[in-house]
Amino acid sequence: MITLLTDYGLADGSVAACHGVIVLTAPQARIIDVCHLVPTGDVRRAAAILAQTIPHLPPGVHVAAVHPVGASR
Repeated sequence: MITLLTDYGLADGSVAACHGVIVLTAPQARIIDVCHLVPTGDVRRAAAILAQTIPHLPPGVHVAAVHPVGASR
């Protein structure tokens, strides 16, 4: 199980690229998209979403990719 939480948005292929890399690396992995609409750089909001969802998710790898304001990707 791999979960994804990002501030990437849904307007381009960033999320699809993440899925592609995961599937190429671990074809048997199940992927859950937690959220990709975290406001840009809002690390606190991402942490709140994780705190809300993690107790209800199976054990696995939980990826949170939210870049702090001012940081470059």
